[in-house]
Amino acid sequence: MFDQMGGNNQSGKRSTDIELNLVPFIDLMSTCISFLLITAVWTQVSMIQIGSSIYGKKTATGQVEEPKREQINLKIDVTHSGYVVNLGRQSFSIPRVNSEYDQPGLISELKEIKGKYPEKIDGIITLLDDIKYDELIKGMDSMMIAGFPEIAIATQGAQ
Repeated sequence: MFDQMGGNNQSGKRSTDIELNLVPFIDLMSTCISFLLITAVWTQVSMIQIGSSIYGKKTATGQVEEPKREQINLKIDVTHSGYVVNLGRQSFSIPRVNSEYDQPGLISELKEIKGKYPEKIDGIITLLDDIKYDELIKGMDSMMIAGFPEIAIATQGAQ
């Protein structure tokens, strides 16, 4: 009788037979694995391939094939005063409007450039360190909308 209530056997020692409930551990592991799988899918969906304008695609022989495009350089600098668009040796600025970056103005200027150079599909965008990263993303979106999908990111002042 003492054995059933207190867990002691007749010699006065405790029983070493215990049952370990693994159900909570399995639930925790399945939740963690599900979370990791879902997160991995979303990181792939949100990724943008950049830098392909600098390096060409590899051919079957292993050599890098340079993509065909206009040789004039397109660079957009995101500065405190607004966007500065550099097209070859020409440079013009798109100032901020009401302390906001003029994204529609940038898109219209880039579409005008695309009209002059329809084969050009690449460009470089730069950002100062103390400007919000969101402005870089807006500039990249503007380039993609205007027809420049091959985007490279460089540090401010890079040539």
